[in-house]
Amino acid sequence: MRQFSYATGLAALVIAATLTTTGTATAAPGPAADLKVDGVMAVAGNSCSWTNASTSASPPSALTVDRTTVNQPGGNLACGGGIAATLNNNPGFTFDGATARTDLIDITGRQSFISCRYKATNILWDLNTTTGKYVNRAFTATKTSGSFLCPGSVTTPAGDASMLFH
Repeated sequence: MRQFSYATGLAALVIAATLTTTGTATAAPGPAADLKVDGVMAVAGNSCSWTNASTSASPPSALTVDRTTVNQPGGNLACGGGIAATLNNNPGFTFDGATARTDLIDITGRQSFISCRYKATNILWDLNTTTGKYVNRAFTATKTSGSFLCPGSVTTPAGDASMLFH
């Protein structure tokens, strides 16, 4: 029973991470932007986050997030609760006014000996004009590989991930 609980938490992490890699984004004005993004996600009561990942441009231009600057050792993605996550792709973001869309997030989560890989597509984010962050709408990620203990899909509620572009 405890292993299933870990797998469920891991799956939730993977889903949130998918967006987090996805997280909330803030549009930086003009050329002063340093082409970076910070991300935060809540997973089964645990927090995962990273800071200063590199992006290919500043919003509202289409951009990609460089996974090597999110994942350790080049980045500082870290989670509480004994969960580890790895972003497997460079997510692309497009912007349309106060909405952003991520094309694909492919993430692997691990806890103890359990590993689960999930993918989510066409994730929508809404700009919070007070904080400057993009906050996720609810989405579902589908398991692509991993332990039989991993759920076939996981849903991330709206607001569980955010991105701040700067």
